[in-house]
Amino acid sequence: MSTRSDGSTGQVTDTRALRDALGHFCSGVTVVTAMVGDEPAGFTCQSFSALSLDPPRILLCPSRRSTSWPAIRTAETFCVNVLSSGQHTLSDGFARSGGSKFEGVRWRPAVRGAPILDGAAAWFEAALVAEHDGGDHLVAVADLLDFESDSITQPLVFHRSRYGEVVELRPGTIEGRK
Repeated sequence: MSTRSDGSTGQVTDTRALRDALGHFCSGVTVVTAMVGDEPAGFTCQSFSALSLDPPRILLCPSRRSTSWPAIRTAETFCVNVLSSGQHTLSDGFARSGGSKFEGVRWRPAVRGAPILDGAAAWFEAALVAEHDGGDHLVAVADLLDFESDSITQPLVFHRSRYGEVVELRPGTIEGRK
């Protein structure tokens, strides 16, 4: 195993190798949505996490190149929709820049109006409280206002540049375990 940096400053010399290495971390897939004026807006975001239970907070890391986040951040609230295992086409659609991302997409408004996508495994309605520099991304911290999850629906996952599903292992099925 080798590193792809110059060894002294930590400067990455092979960004493709870094991207491949980071791809070994499996992540969920979300679509962040909001009402901007009278129109729904949204984008796909893999960088989402729980931050705090007290107070209840989440974080997400939108790309600085996102054309949707600048509009969404101005909304009173937004919704993080955790996509279910069958929703990879939604992920692809919301990952594209421009166009009508909501065309043919079924959704309902959360209490404060942010779009909840039909079939999502979970959703979190939140209000932005802080935004920090994260290099080529921003780190957005938000207060959690409301949420819901479906205990039966499996989430969509992303690993090594591919979509996948959660596979639950039965006790004793992992090599070396009993």
